[in-house]
Amino acid sequence: MNTDKKQPYINSSITNKIATITFYTPASNSFPSLYLTKLTDTIEEISKNKEITTIILKSEGEGAFCAGASFDELLSIKDSVTGKKFFSGFATVIDAMRRSPKIFIGRIHGKTVGGGVGLAAACDYCFATEKASIKLSELAIGIGPFVIEPAVSRKIGKTAFTQMSLAAHEWKTATWAYNHGLYSELYETTEMMDIEIDSFSKRVSEYNPDALLEMKKIFWEGTENWTELLHKRAEISGKLVLSEFTINALNQFKNK
Repeated sequence: MNTDKKQPYINSSITNKIATITFYTPASNSFPSLYLTKLTDTIEEISKNKEITTIILKSEGEGAFCAGASFDELLSIKDSVTGKKFFSGFATVIDAMRRSPKIFIGRIHGKTVGGGVGLAAACDYCFATEKASIKLSELAIGIGPFVIEPAVSRKIGKTAFTQMSLAAHEWKTATWAYNHGLYSELYETTEMMDIEIDSFSKRVSEYNPDALLEMKKIFWEGTENWTELLHKRAEISGKLVLSEFTINALNQFKNK
């Protein structure tokens, strides 16, 4: 197990019928493309394990849960093909979670932005702390939360998604996220949350695996076109990131 906090990593462990996937990157747990690919591969590999019924998704540290996609890599995009590939990173992760027969439990311990909100939305059940405020900041830099929209709207509804998207500079509180259905449970401290996650995941993992599988299908009814849809959305962002507006906005952010 990688314990060097200076290097990014995707770790996984299995206890009885429960798998835990932990990710870490130094830049507030934001994702370079390479580690989105590794996360997708880890999800798909664990999903093949018939002994596993439940997957806990978490990140390392006490700061942000996930700051979305890598800002440095975003700045390096020079053509639409590379842009689509970059934005397809979160698309493949969300789609892998959707297609997986396992129940995903999210552990959201801190602030989450953009693609991180998409990861939380793709979980079947989310635990969060009061520090876990959320923001969709994409419009502020000239793109939009196109790839994660289906997952987020599915959880909180189109009206709440619209509010988040247009208020691109505004943090929504963890209580707001809980009231709108993104978070299933909300706790004052990480310690309290972890106790409940442990209890809940053990209970869920003991349910009839066949029943869980059938319930997972019901949870995600109507999303059968998402593999194609999410990648079409990635193509939109991949073009917009090359616009003069976005290039100027990104450079302003970089120079702050």
